[in-house]
Amino acid sequence: MADIIQLDAKLQHSKEKKADIIKKRKVLAIQKVFQCTHCAFKCEKCGIQITLDEENKISDSRQLKVPYRFCASCSEEYIDYIKRLQGEGDEDCYWHNEAWLEVWKKWIDYQHVIDRYLKSKEFLMLMQEMKDTGPDQ
Repeated sequence: MADIIQLDAKLQHSKEKKADIIKKRKVLAIQKVFQCTHCAFKCEKCGIQITLDEENKISDSRQLKVPYRFCASCSEEYIDYIKRLQGEGDEDCYWHNEAWLEVWKKWIDYQHVIDRYLKSKEFLMLMQEMKDTGPDQ
């Protein structure tokens, strides 16, 4: 009789283990979205570190409202991208060709998709669930 396995206890342990794995996946999904896409200390385009002082200097010198947190270089490129869409742009930057325009368009499209995902009912439900239960429960 000592060798009889308690089936209920084993099933309960298995359910708890599965629930822990699902909880970790949920936390990682949230963590990945915010670490990868919404870091306040890096350029949203190239990822280099930017300081608050640098960001303030960039925003003070812009004539165009830039809806992203960029380093100085990416900010200049974004402004040139917008100007090129309007038929203008810096002619000296000959490398800002059709492929370059497509890179910027796809990057901006990607940002829109990320924003849509963050506002989706499923992601908001996940956030609420994590808020209600906490990451360690």
